[in-house]
Amino acid sequence: MAERIDRPEYATALGASSPTSITLLGHDLAEDVMGKVGFGELAFWLATQRRPTPGETRVFEAVLAALADHGFTPTAIVTRLTYLSAPDSIQGALAAGLLGGGSRFLGVTEDCGRFLHEVLASLGGAPPADDAGWDALALDTVRARRAASRFVPGLGHHVHKEGDPRTPRLMRIAAEEGLFGPHLSLFAAIGRVHPQVLGKTLPLNGAGVCGAALADLGLPLELLRGFALLARTAGLIGQLAEELRRPVANDIFLSVDLNNRSVAPEPYPPVADTAGGPHG
Repeated sequence: MAERIDRPEYATALGASSPTSITLLGHDLAEDVMGKVGFGELAFWLATQRRPTPGETRVFEAVLAALADHGFTPTAIVTRLTYLSAPDSIQGALAAGLLGGGSRFLGVTEDCGRFLHEVLASLGGAPPADDAGWDALALDTVRARRAASRFVPGLGHHVHKEGDPRTPRLMRIAAEEGLFGPHLSLFAAIGRVHPQVLGKTLPLNGAGVCGAALADLGLPLELLRGFALLARTAGLIGQLAEELRRPVANDIFLSVDLNNRSVAPEPYPPVADTAGGPHG
């Protein structure tokens, strides 16, 4: 009698294949998903393992549209330059652009969602019931950030200084779908009260409102930057498609290469370590 060999098992509720079919999230991929489920809806479904409502899908896809492309940002420029250097590596060009999604571009979506969630989690009770309550919470929040010399994520924009057009639009969509939750409420209140603390008015930016909206959808906070990168992937494909038709990457490269100037070396100063001695 052959000895029974225990084999490891790796549980997944996502994709699985047999010789005759492919299942995804417990559904037949070919018959139940393809041609019936939009990509935005599927992305939400994959991340949460629950099918979104039509309203959730609308808000989620509005976020993806808001973050897809924002012109010649560093992520777009590096994608075009990488393609110039390695036109045989589309994946490398896309990856280069996505790797630039950090605290200044795209990463604000996650930073803002986490920040708002931390404030709400610290309440220890029910969130405010009216605008006055939200404004009071927002005022305390902005004052605390100011006292700690820290920025408020999602506040300010280098171009849209008079207001980011994406912010009110996404808020309206969320409200229309009954999905204007506590994260968006706190974010909106920050927009109302921050001038009292900072002495100036800054716009609530699109990346920040996207983080608030995604958090209100109950999506994992750890994945909020991933959704921003998902959106930007589409934008970077568009950048590459335009680069094929109207290339600018070589002009960008030559602009830097032909206009650089030599300067004397500036040795990096040593920094004293905790024992008082210098180190390089």
